[in-house]
Amino acid sequence: MFDRKVVAITGAGSGIGQALAVQFATKGAQLALSDIDQKGLDETRRMLPQGTEVRSYLVNVGSRESVFGYADTVCSDFGAAHYVINNAGTSVIASFENVTIEEIEKVININLWGVIYGTKAFLPPMLKQREGCIVNISSVFGLVATPGSAAYTISKFGVRALTETLWQELGGSGVRAVLVHPGGINTNIPKNTPKAHAEGEFERRVMEANKKQMITPPADCARDIVAGLAAGKKRLLVGNGAKQLHLLSRLMPDGYGAVMKKKLAI
Repeated sequence: MFDRKVVAITGAGSGIGQALAVQFATKGAQLALSDIDQKGLDETRRMLPQGTEVRSYLVNVGSRESVFGYADTVCSDFGAAHYVINNAGTSVIASFENVTIEEIEKVININLWGVIYGTKAFLPPMLKQREGCIVNISSVFGLVATPGSAAYTISKFGVRALTETLWQELGGSGVRAVLVHPGGINTNIPKNTPKAHAEGEFERRVMEANKKQMITPPADCARDIVAGLAAGKKRLLVGNGAKQLHLLSRLMPDGYGAVMKKKLAI
């Protein structure tokens, strides 16, 4: 299914993006990998099976010009992209009272605008060829809100809203949209999350609680995502707690907050 297909992945220098690159490579895909970190991209390339056809690109997903340039170059280098994985992300741990406007803007620029740019840039060629798949990485925090992560949660609910809109708009076009809600994946996001402008005891407790939940290896997450794509699913719940939180959000749409606070002990 993926043999010789062109797969473009943002945030491919670490975590889920890196693991997806390896997983798609084992299926025979051609890879167009992007990240803002050249060292991370180089590391990913070293992990790929020998003979993998791969090109890498330095891309800042928070920049419209950078993402559209990436899409144009991928189409020029490979002819077209069959799968686009909008994966790059960041976070900040802070209560809404303490988080700054600038911190919110940075998270939304990367997590939400990056997905919007990636979708807008790659979708027209897919529609023209009547073939393609846009895969948008949301989060379990695109299913439920959680204290201490307002900026991140806003961005991930936005990714969900965009993708669910595409479900309704792309019918019959030959292009599909897939929404992924990873939960508890052991990635570099906690390590790379900048300290909030105003960090206190609450923020430290939230960060420690989140770290305890991040136990699923990225390779397991990537394997489940690729399997879900092959099965034709449009919503993928992967990693620690994802299915449980999805069920919780449906059973207790107005009451899950108390359960979340108790589980996280914050």
